[in-house]
Formats: sequence, structure tokens, C-alpha cells
Amino acid sequence: MDATADDLLLDADLDDLTFAGLDLSGRDASGARFLECVLTDCRADGLRLDGARLLDTAWTAVQAGELRARSSSWRDTTLTDVRLGALAASGGEWLRVRVVGGKIDYLDLRGATVEEVRLERVTVGDLDLAGARVKRLTVVDCDVRRLDVGNARLTDVDLRGARLREAVDGVGGLAGATVTSDQLLDLAPLLAAHLGIRIG
Repeated sequence: MDATADDLLLDADLDDLTFAGLDLSGRDASGARFLECVLTDCRADGLRLDGARLLDTAWTAVQAGELRARSSSWRDTTLTDVRLGALAASGGEWLRVRVVGGKIDYLDLRGATVEEVRLERVTVGDLDLAGARVKRLTVVDCDVRRLDVGNARLTDVDLRGARLREAVDGVGGLAGATVTSDQLLDLAPLLAAHLGIRIG
């Protein structure tokens, strides 16, 4: 069924709806449940999804300067060719999520539970996993300008497909990650500083 922007309400139950070509900017759908919904070619600047649950939902070509989704749950959801300034999803849950193509300037997953997530051919300005529990995250052919893994707990995280452009914060949190030999050489000064090793 085709939906309208007016369907986005606090604690709404949204089943099998298609949001196509809509301006969803400034809407507050905090606590809403999205089941098998599709959002395509929508503008969503300032959309609030705090505490929302997104299940079997697909986003395509969604654009937003800022999207608030703190403590939200994303399961079996795909984001394709989205262009987001900031996606604030701290303290939430990402389970079996795929992000394919597009650009996210700041992906905030601080303190989140992240499991079976795949980032593919996406440009990420800041990937913030500080304090997150991350299991089976795979990064494929992605530009990542800055990565923060301070106090994160990583298990089976594959970063070999990440082009780490500038900095890695909280390098001690990389335990449990797989990197390439070239990435390890780039990280060597940070690891040495973390371990208190002097190079001279």
C-alpha cells in the first residue's frame, strides 16, 4: 500500500507500506514499528525514529542531513544508495543489516549491539563503534575516514575491505578484528603508542 507522510506518527504500527518520493522531514515516528516497509527516493531531514523498530524494511535513495534513531532496532533491513549527513543510532540494535552504496558522513553506533552487518561500497566519514558489541561485521570496498572502537568488544569483525583514510581511535578495541598486512603497517604507530612501545 502507498503511504503518506502523515502515516509517520509516534508509536505507529506500519505494515507493508511504501513511502515513495515523499518529504518526511521533521516527522516524529519515535517508537513506531515498521514491518516489511519500503522507503524510496524520500527526503528525511530531521526524521526522528528514536526507539523505533524496523523489521524486513528496505531504504533506497533516502536523503537526510540528520536522522535520529537512538535506541532503535534494525533487523533484516537494507539501506541502498542512501545519502545521510548523520545517522544517530547509538544504544540500539543492528541485526542482519546491509548498507550498500551511498554515503553516510557520521554513522553513530556508540554502545549499540551490532551483529551480522555488512557495509559494502559505501563511503563513511566517521564510523563510531565506541562501546559497542560488534559480532560478524564485514566491511567490503568501503572508504572510512575515521574509525572509533574505544571500549568496543569485537568478535569476527572483518575490516580488510575498509580503506582507513585518517585515524583509528581507541586502537586497543580492535581486538577481535581481521585486517590486512598493509593496514597493520599503517596501524603500527598507534598500536605502539597504545602499548607504550617507543620507536627510535
